[in-house]
Amino acid sequence: MQQYRAARAYQAASAHRGPKEQEADVFRRVTGALRAAGTGTELDQVKALADNTRLWMMVGDLLRDSANGLPEALRASVISVGQAVQREMRQPKPDFAFLIMVNEEITAGLSGRP
Repeated sequence: MQQYRAARAYQAASAHRGPKEQEADVFRRVTGALRAAGTGTELDQVKALADNTRLWMMVGDLLRDSANGLPEALRASVISVGQAVQREMRQPKPDFAFLIMVNEEITAGLSGRP
């Protein structure tokens, strides 16, 4: 029952924000987990990297969809960034600062900030 109420509250709050701001919120949440993982346990790091991996896989899938309305050059650029992020996350010791910086830049772009 509590999950149902939480979902309803989220839907109500989301109705007042545009899709880009909602997408920026997802990046903020994942970036916060990456930031916290830097001082957390190995399990925290694994969870944060898994969330970031899922996020970037979804971004790539959405950008590869022929129905996506973004300009092709922009889609290709973001896909390229996503591939760099994926490569970094497969490293034995991923550079969390790099991953955080990339996510923050995407968040800024989605939020309309330079």
